[in-house]
Amino acid sequence: MEKILTIIGPTASGKTSLAVESAKLLEGEVIGLDSRQIYEGMPLGTAQPTKNEMAGIPHHLFGFRDPSEPISAGEYAKLVRAKVKDIQGKGKSPIICGGAGLYYRALSKGIFEGSVSDLPTRGRLEQAYEDDPVALYERLQAIDPDYADIVHMNNKKRLVRALEIYEATGKPPSEHFRDQENNPVDTLDLFTILLNWERSILTQRIAQRTQEMLDNGWIDEVETLLKKQKDKGNSFPALNSIGYRQIQAYLNGDMTQDEMKEEIMIRTRQFSRRQVQWFKKEKIDLIVEMGNLDQQRLPEILHCIFMASA
Repeated sequence: MEKILTIIGPTASGKTSLAVESAKLLEGEVIGLDSRQIYEGMPLGTAQPTKNEMAGIPHHLFGFRDPSEPISAGEYAKLVRAKVKDIQGKGKSPIICGGAGLYYRALSKGIFEGSVSDLPTRGRLEQAYEDDPVALYERLQAIDPDYADIVHMNNKKRLVRALEIYEATGKPPSEHFRDQENNPVDTLDLFTILLNWERSILTQRIAQRTQEMLDNGWIDEVETLLKKQKDKGNSFPALNSIGYRQIQAYLNGDMTQDEMKEEIMIRTRQFSRRQVQWFKKEKIDLIVEMGNLDQQRLPEILHCIFMASA
């Protein structure tokens, strides 16, 4: 199987534009790798590419799933592999693009056998998190300090999932991941490019994008989603994402608009640091220091490197 160009990096690092320009050079189509951009009705807050940004390039796995339906890394990996096969069947080049570290690992190393769902255990752990998230996080630190380093205490989904895996299999997630490296299954042959920015520049990019998202109607988007959630009578787990939580707090009168904006930027910066920490533990073919390159020539340069490696 031919290598698949994969562009990863922290939020606001320019992955989408690079993927689109690369697709033009490779006669490619873009496949998303993002745990929130999959949801419909959330284009602004999840920074889904707009039609203008797509520039006529077909995009897959964006805005296709109801926000009430969670998705696992294993299911997402299957969807990506199916899209890869479809695109290659048309004689086109798939280009994977996103910032979801766990989903990337599912593609590059496979999903371990212990990655099963234990709903009663998950429910008990979710309640334990609501009662005392610090105690739950300290438990993860005790059983899997390596994984605890890249999972923030506020990330309820990942924290609960890690402990669910441990209780279901008797082994912490990091041990499963090490086993995967020795016995990979259902993986893709990726050529992975990591986009890296100086922290100060990335901070500026995050601030600029946050302001643009708010200016373009992010608050209205949240109000619409909350109404749909109420009308359907079920919860939208996707509304627990960064930004959506803060906007809900603002709408509830728990913080001012300035406080909301600042909190979103702080949480996004923290998230971007965790993304970088995660990705730097993966097998990366090429790390691109974005501030040191001519951005207009970058797609052409990377195209040459990718073609030479194929």
